Amino acid sequence: MPTLVNYSGDDEFYSGGSLCSADLGLMLSLGHAQVYCPLRKRARISGPFVVEERTKNPSIEILPDECLFEIFRRLQGGRERSAAACVSKRWLMLSSNVRSSEICHTDLSVADNGASSDAKMVSADEDVEVECDGYLTRCLEGKKATDIRLAAIAVGTSSRGGLGKLSVRGSNSVRGITNVGLSAIAHGCPSLRVLSLWNVPYVGDEGLVEIARGCHSLEKLDLSQCPSISNKGLVAIAENCPSLTSLTIESCRNIGNEGLQAIGRCCTKLQSLTIKDCPLVGDQGVASLLSSGATMLKKVKLNSLNITDFSLAVIGHYGKAITDLNLSSLRNVSQKGFWVMGNARGLQSLASLSITLCRGATDVSLEAVGKGCSNLKHMCLRKCCFVSDGGLVAFARAATGSLESLLLEECNRITQAGVLNAVSNFGKLKSLSLVKCMGVKDLPLQASLLSPCESLRSLSIRSCTGFGSTSLAMVGMLCPQLHHLDLSGLTGITDAGLLPLLEMSSKAGLVKVNLTDCLNLTDEVVLSLARLHGETLELLNLDGCRKVTDASLVAIADNCPLLNDLDVSKCSITDSGVAALSHGVQVNLQILSISGCSMVTNKSVPALKKLGESLVGLNLQHCNAISSSRVELLVEDLWRCDILS
Repeated sequence: MPTLVNYSGDDEFYSGGSLCSADLGLMLSLGHAQVYCPLRKRARISGPFVVEERTKNPSIEILPDECLFEIFRRLQGGRERSAAACVSKRWLMLSSNVRSSEICHTDLSVADNGASSDAKMVSADEDVEVECDGYLTRCLEGKKATDIRLAAIAVGTSSRGGLGKLSVRGSNSVRGITNVGLSAIAHGCPSLRVLSLWNVPYVGDEGLVEIARGCHSLEKLDLSQCPSISNKGLVAIAENCPSLTSLTIESCRNIGNEGLQAIGRCCTKLQSLTIKDCPLVGDQGVASLLSSGATMLKKVKLNSLNITDFSLAVIGHYGKAITDLNLSSLRNVSQKGFWVMGNARGLQSLASLSITLCRGATDVSLEAVGKGCSNLKHMCLRKCCFVSDGGLVAFARAATGSLESLLLEECNRITQAGVLNAVSNFGKLKSLSLVKCMGVKDLPLQASLLSPCESLRSLSIRSCTGFGSTSLAMVGMLCPQLHHLDLSGLTGITDAGLLPLLEMSSKAGLVKVNLTDCLNLTDEVVLSLARLHGETLELLNLDGCRKVTDASLVAIADNCPLLNDLDVSKCSITDSGVAALSHGVQVNLQILSISGCSMVTNKSVPALKKLGESLVGLNLQHCNAISSSRVELLVEDLWRCDILS
């Protein structure tokens, strides 16, 4: 054998080249070979020895993207695809470009066991169907919103039925989301139903077109502050996503009438439409959408648009299915537009109407709306400076048989007389809210000439500085069946004005009472409230009522067994009041706030600990007389309670 390789002894070297190096590699690459490689002694080298390191890229990295793509689309399981995506950014982006329809599925059937294989295949298909019905949700905000994360989401969720809802709020300032990331979602998440893009300036039509082509099940689309998206992207959505039911477009300066026309033409299942602050949207787009095939449209919100009376006329004629209508900051719409909308008599299904900062909302138009919308239940008027008492009363008479809720905010031409007369005319009104209506003054009126509103259950009068005790007493006479009372911010009311209201509503029993910042109320009101309504009272807010003392807490402790939310922040209570409350009849007290009560000290800690047996929320902020060490002990003992300090 040694002669075959010219090998004669231990001290001799083979003079030829080594078969264990490059030659062997060449031979092995050519096929299977049986080669004998004898051991050799190392040569003695007396000179300097230098080792040259050669760095070689792994052979698979040399492959072009096309080859890697073919490899990735042949990976069967979700774990395998996810593991491959974790190797490098290049692999991740390539994996995210593989569409679900491009993945190769191996035939698992076996010839000698066909029946069992068929059963396995059926069960596997059923599992996949169950997963696809799932609704996976992902939300990216700020710095986390990058193309890499979107690609990872697309690959990671593909094995679990795919992503159902994606929300992107903001974008990374350095590596923000672009069309590449959105394309990855389109390729890997064909089951996407809800997409929200807020403040993503680098996403344009190309990304939205990919979503339209890859996500045909899209139902809800929300685009806000997307300046690079234009009509082209919206047209693609309209033509490829026929199941779209909700569309929101806000502050997208390049989306105009053409996109809305396509939506109206193709998306016949659209039910909700919101358009805000889009300067290119005008009458042509809004009117075309509302008058086309979108007969299922139920909710419409138009805010800060360059539309005129024509659009409101179209709404009045074609909005037969609309149930919720919100019109805000329509500066080019006049009284005529609202009048035509009401008199068109097409809004027979309208149940909720909100009008904000519209100059066309006047007494005449308000009366027309009341007559034309026979099923209107909720009405909201904000900053409508041309609506006065006459229009409010006329509206009340026209909508007396249907309206259940009325909110008036910053309507400064409406006075006390208009409010009381309107309340007297509403036959089914359940809720009335007045907010910052500066025209309401505390003037004496003959309330005996007005009919009481037996249906009113909730009364909220907030921050109306002119509303005083006289007005409150008359409201009490007209509203004997109140359950909810909110008088926060009424600094002018006193005990004399509120006590008659408490007396009048004692039969029904108040459930929720908010008297925040009613500075002139005293213990007398709280004692009367506890005595007359203690059996039904569940929430009481006395925040900022500085004249309320421990006597009120004693009355509450003795008479309010159902109370679960109590706020006595910045009241004049002491340790004695807290101790009395801890021995009270209420067993369901869950939220207690004594913030800013400077006379509550460490002596109240045992009482607070006892109250904490039922509490889930305790506010001790600005209670400077309670030491931080005692608060820490409370936090340890009341581990179920969320304590603010």
